[in-house]
Amino acid sequence: MGPQKEIAVRTAIPEDSTGILRCLREAFEPYRNGYTPAAFLDTVLTSDTLATRLHTMRIFVAAATEGEIVGTIACRRVSESQGHLRGMAVLPAWHGKGIAQLLLETAQAEIRGWGCSRVTLNTTQPLERAVQFYRKNGFTATGAVRDSFGMRLYEFEKKL
Repeated sequence: MGPQKEIAVRTAIPEDSTGILRCLREAFEPYRNGYTPAAFLDTVLTSDTLATRLHTMRIFVAAATEGEIVGTIACRRVSESQGHLRGMAVLPAWHGKGIAQLLLETAQAEIRGWGCSRVTLNTTQPLERAVQFYRKNGFTATGAVRDSFGMRLYEFEKKL
């Protein structure tokens, strides 16, 4: 049975907050030492920062048949032609099952539906596996690097 039969990707609701926070925390915990404390907190969020994100971005969750949230991604429109991805995470126990791919495709379809022709995301040096995944999915480094909570954020983009 493939992941499409086991997993449903849907728009997040406030009641999903506990599952989203768990997903972010567990997915990024192995990288904690590569982050500044403030950057880690900005990545894994808090109840308050997640509540803000639920109001300012479209968040999707991947839920297993029994309702467990096993992955998440957020997106927003930043201009007429550009969308932005943020906060993709999959629970480690669910890695390699196509969930990140489903989440990415769902978010890209949403951004395309807004009329955008380009999508960006930022990532950090410790997330080498994520960078490989994004490159495999057509993202290229723009060369833009900015500081976020004492860490270098590398921008990637893709034409939609």
